[in-house]
Amino acid sequence: MNPLLSIENLRVAYPEKRRKYHWAVNNVSLKLQPGEKLGLVGESGCGKSTLGRAAMRLLPKSVQVEGSVTFGGKSVFRMNPSQLRKFRGEAIALVFQDPMTRLDPLMTIGDHCLETIIAHQFYLSKSQAEQKSIETLETVKIPASRWSQYPHEFSGGMRQRVAIALALLLDPKLIVADEPTTSLDVTIASQILQELTKLCQERQTSLLLISHDLAMVAEHCDYIAVMYGGEIVEIGAIKQILQNPQHEYTKSLFAAALHIQVIESTLPQIQLKKSEEITVAKTVKPILQIKDLVKHYTLESNFIEQLLFSGKSKLIKAVDGVNLNLYSGEILGLVGESGSGKSTLSRTILQLIKPTYGSVKFQGTNLTTLSHSALQTYRREMQMIFQDPLACLNPMMTVNQIVADPLFIHDLASTKEAKIQVEEMLEKVGLTPVVEYGIRYPSELSGGQQQRVAIARALITNPKLIICDEPVSMLDATIQTQVLDLMLELKKELNLTYLFITHDLWVARFICDRIAVMNSGKIVEQGKTEEIFNSPQHSYTQTLLSAAPLLQK
Repeated sequence: MNPLLSIENLRVAYPEKRRKYHWAVNNVSLKLQPGEKLGLVGESGCGKSTLGRAAMRLLPKSVQVEGSVTFGGKSVFRMNPSQLRKFRGEAIALVFQDPMTRLDPLMTIGDHCLETIIAHQFYLSKSQAEQKSIETLETVKIPASRWSQYPHEFSGGMRQRVAIALALLLDPKLIVADEPTTSLDVTIASQILQELTKLCQERQTSLLLISHDLAMVAEHCDYIAVMYGGEIVEIGAIKQILQNPQHEYTKSLFAAALHIQVIESTLPQIQLKKSEEITVAKTVKPILQIKDLVKHYTLESNFIEQLLFSGKSKLIKAVDGVNLNLYSGEILGLVGESGSGKSTLSRTILQLIKPTYGSVKFQGTNLTTLSHSALQTYRREMQMIFQDPLACLNPMMTVNQIVADPLFIHDLASTKEAKIQVEEMLEKVGLTPVVEYGIRYPSELSGGQQQRVAIARALITNPKLIICDEPVSMLDATIQTQVLDLMLELKKELNLTYLFITHDLWVARFICDRIAVMNSGKIVEQGKTEEIFNSPQHSYTQTLLSAAPLLQK
């Protein structure tokens, strides 16, 4: 059987300031058969996304490309603009990591679908295009009633379903899914991957799944290709590679993923020490005490809704009566699906948004009653590490400037003192040699290095509480392990307390002392980590755990 997609001796190089060209993809060859599901895994910056975009000719003109890509026996690199337009969408479709980069905020979901169909299948009438769109949306469980809504009215999971529907609209022969579930919680990610692979199977559509989630790839793909330093270092059937990896990088990748999952053999001493710390901590008052916390949002109704519902506005209960205590030296995990209220809760704790009702006490002081200026002192002692480090680092500032910035904002150090403190902090987070990394810009760092900069910036003011909002969800298994180990070391060294927000249950099990499960704005269950995992009481917690993909050799 002739392959659907054939990549031979592909080399891709980006122009750089310091060097003329750097080979991001180097001499890669692989084949994908009709209906086959191939997972492409590897660390951040190894060339996975570049390979996927090269196959669709989506790279900028300044990029140097060598080798060949053929689809159905035809050369992709020799296609003229008309052929290329037909090729993209009708033959091959791309599902992006962040659906909001694919969706126009000023267009309804229906308009997105119609635009895609009319651009390629202009011979269809508007009613035919609408019918086909509604049928496709329903295959990914989006009802026709949401046709006239805008992307911002959908949750992250629903937006990704729309992105998949747009990819399926023209019945392509191949779907390239580039980290399609990275920003989604475990239940939604599981549903979306199951739907995507099921639809691919029903339509005999091939799937190239680009991901750093080994467990997810192992569960949903037939074959796996491991990429490292721009090269395919190992490729084969999932079971074969899992049971008998040959390349050293593949072995280290699996070892890192299993290290996070297998608690019993890796963390008994750490767990014991953490339990002792918590026992001591609970003899005193909590460092953070949340009582009856409520945050409601009111959506203004439109004219028709006002007529139908007597002018009543919609009420969204983002946080709905949360009670939570966090003790000094503890790591409390906050888990739950997209839209459950986790991030709203964290921002309410920091008083970035004001609660509707309830109190947030930090070291005995109720933050909800303080003025903006009075909050400054407490904010210095509460810092945040975000999910996407690149999005929260100023691209125009060097690492030294980024880490030093909070010292100047809070007037904590002179220029000379700040220089010394920044160097010490970069040393602590493993960005050495400090002289070399300090003068780099965020774009010159890998994903793991960017997150280390974000951690350094959070710690530079010597805070007592760190709120971590999905700090490792965008990192591959090896870098995840390194960053988590670093956070545990820093916690011990600096006596830190973490509120750790994550949708990855295995990460939560690895690093957290206790876990609080959040659903629809409420804490539905909380307890010691092993108790939650071994004996979940609430049906929602049981659903979360059953949906979590597990890497098994």
